[in-house]
Amino acid sequence: MDDISVLVCDDSALMRNLISRIVEGTEGMTVAAKAMNGRFALEKIPVVKPDVIVLDIEMPEMNGIEFLKERRARRWDIPVIILSSVATEGAAVTMECLELGASDFITKPRGSVSADLSSVSEHLIELLSSYGCVYARQRGKNPYPADFFVHQIKMRKAEFFVAEKKGETVVPAERMETFRPTLWTDTNEKKEPAVITPLRDGGRIDIIALGISTGGPNALRSIFKMIDPHLKQPVLVVQHMPAGFTKEFANSLDRICPLDVKEAEDGDPIQGGKVYIAPGNYHIYVENRLTGAVVRLSSDPQRNGHRPSADFLFESVAKLYQNRALGVIMTGMGKDGAAELAEMRKQGAWTLGQDKDSSIVYGMPKVAWELGAVQKQVPLMEMADSISELAREHSAL
Repeated sequence: MDDISVLVCDDSALMRNLISRIVEGTEGMTVAAKAMNGRFALEKIPVVKPDVIVLDIEMPEMNGIEFLKERRARRWDIPVIILSSVATEGAAVTMECLELGASDFITKPRGSVSADLSSVSEHLIELLSSYGCVYARQRGKNPYPADFFVHQIKMRKAEFFVAEKKGETVVPAERMETFRPTLWTDTNEKKEPAVITPLRDGGRIDIIALGISTGGPNALRSIFKMIDPHLKQPVLVVQHMPAGFTKEFANSLDRICPLDVKEAEDGDPIQGGKVYIAPGNYHIYVENRLTGAVVRLSSDPQRNGHRPSADFLFESVAKLYQNRALGVIMTGMGKDGAAELAEMRKQGAWTLGQDKDSSIVYGMPKVAWELGAVQKQVPLMEMADSISELAREHSAL
């Protein structure tokens, strides 16, 4: 097996070392090089040939934005994960990075570095393994599959849980032993999907509900750039994204989408031909009023480790719309959305899932497929057309 090689680019020596310790403490990953700004990173890339880059935004001489522009000019397709404290206050800058070709983003620890390190390290491993695996395979390498890194994330969570119970402060690379392949069992074997017998035939489509996670920002840009401009149904989207970023993310989609895109607000009337993005740290669901269906927000506990959760949205759509809906589940680690998409299918709703080859992480759509929740698996480049065609074919006249 080949390691995923990571280039760490940050002007802070502390952050370079911190990120490097997380990477080196993860079996199947290695640090290819470190750089203190974009200029040094450009010089090192042809030499070390990384599979994924962690990039700060605010750096002297050449910042993250300038690096991404130069990367585009050189036609490099190495995936880039934005890591910056600026991203917390400057969500618009982060969205500009995505527009320039960055794959995803993660915020630096705030306040005490060690206090926020658990969630940061888990998310960082998830993103590096997800994007790095795809790129490494394209280059002919043989990295461990996503399940191997999911196992390590679970073990890391257990490590933090035990330490927290003991009242300890933990830095993973200082406490955690590397995880050997013997501790991991490959669960990537192909399973035949379960069979769901719907309670009723599929009806007209009055609403479209979509759940997505890792790999979502660019996948959604692809879909909404190509969606039918005459789509009549409303589209509600759960993208796992932290608070403070979803409003700017919605604005960035609105600039390229022929439909109106907005961050959902509590009480928004659900109108046809509009796209509603779930706000970070709030579940989104649908509720019927005398004047029609509206969007509702909830601060209920996380589901499947997420808020917003796709399961939360799909559950409400299954109850309110039954067979008059289209459910879509796409790339993402874990299983969020799978169980309640199966419930939508049971109620007679139409369903689509992203296929394995085009998913950055074939997790959520895989579990949904195995549960029998997905009627048809679709490549990313065909997803906009598939959604549009189903919506047209089953729209209310």
